[in-house]
Amino acid sequence: MPASADFSKLKEQVEKADQHIRASAAQGADELKAMVDEARTKADARAAQINTKAQEAGDKAEAHWNQVQSDWDRHVKQIRERIDAKKAEFDADEAERDAEWAEADAEDAVQFAQAAIEEAEYAVLDAVLARKDADVLAAAK
Repeated sequence: MPASADFSKLKEQVEKADQHIRASAAQGADELKAMVDEARTKADARAAQINTKAQEAGDKAEAHWNQVQSDWDRHVKQIRERIDAKKAEFDADEAERDAEWAEADAEDAVQFAQAAIEEAEYAVLDAVLARKDADVLAAAK
């Protein structure tokens, strides 16, 4: 499968997530909590999948992505620890601070994803160019 197809899948995933997030605003607290739990489960599964894939590959490029993944895993762990610790508190001021932290964490995650999309676009374009170069060289033989 060409790298550009993966990039198209990424676009579809972002659009689906956007629709899901927009729909969440109309949900009640119980439904929203279930959506949050489901999203966390999916994120954990994807992180495990990426981690496994990155560990299987041992080249230099993968080492860089291993570091990125490690940094991201650490960030996610900190966010989740803070979220889990704060769930037990019900004070209105605490709830406001929790909401602000959650919004800031969400903004960080979106910015990380934006950077990842830009990196993915670069990598896909580079792969397309490399394939064209390889095809030209093969045709010249």
